[in-house]
Amino acid sequence: MKRKPALEPTREVGAFLEMLQAERGASKNTVLAYSADLADLRSFLTRRKQGPVTADATALRAYLKSLDYLGMTPRTLARRLSVMRQFFRFLLAERLREDDPASTLDSPKLGRPLPKVLSRVEVDRLIEAAQAKGGVDGGRMETLLEILYGSGLRVSELVALPITAAERDPAMLIVRGKGSKDRLVPLSDPARTAIARWLKVRAGTLVDGETSRYLFPSRGRAGHLTRQRFAQLLKEAALAADIDPARVSPHVLRHAFASHLLEAGADLRSVQLMLGHADIATTEIYTHVLPEKVRSLVEDHHPLAKRKRRPPAGEAG
Repeated sequence: MKRKPALEPTREVGAFLEMLQAERGASKNTVLAYSADLADLRSFLTRRKQGPVTADATALRAYLKSLDYLGMTPRTLARRLSVMRQFFRFLLAERLREDDPASTLDSPKLGRPLPKVLSRVEVDRLIEAAQAKGGVDGGRMETLLEILYGSGLRVSELVALPITAAERDPAMLIVRGKGSKDRLVPLSDPARTAIARWLKVRAGTLVDGETSRYLFPSRGRAGHLTRQRFAQLLKEAALAADIDPARVSPHVLRHAFASHLLEAGADLRSVQLMLGHADIATTEIYTHVLPEKVRSLVEDHHPLAKRKRRPPAGEAG
């Protein structure tokens, strides 16, 4: 079955997406996601003979109800609503509308989801599965896993690492994250060893005379291994390691990095900086997946937590 061609963005949507890139430094993936969400909204409004400038609150509520009827999760609904609110606030600010129909919409109720985390033993099994595969593919996968689990990178940051970031056996990586902000993340000894081995065989993955500025080159349009392909390879590694593939994703390994660091006594602020979270509240969710005793230690000893609470009387410091 052929997919319907994507609608060209309206003038209003185009201006909004340009603003996201120019003023907020939104990544390409964020812009594509917003564009897709607004294209879906536009299709719905078109059937009601409305558009961005003429849509009313009743139409927007009907749209959200249709998504709920289709089985969309509350979290995805909340994301769609967030996009709509930002879009219509933009139209109001640019005087393309005289009102904001999204301002009266209620947010779906959300539970606080806890990050899925693999155990240390399971992560070891994933890496061992890559090692057992051997060859160029196994070496590349081992290197990807060691960097991802050892440094907590986002998958988009991992696959797009430049070759210059890994040359000369660095102890730290300079990573360009969201909003084009750079941060330093440490490289573990196993990751450095895996990178050194990978660099020796990486040239063999390129056509004669070809060069690539990426650590994990590919002949695809992006020039580097894609997020989607890495996710597929990760599922294959999970099967080889006898782990349910549904429990494994690049983001799950990022969660494992953060949770295992906190279990070992790392302070929350350091983990926040390594993950590249703008708000420490985003990082704090990892304390909810830790054993009670370790969670209490983290909450009692990191600097921000000390300002928020005191240990109950009689509790050891």
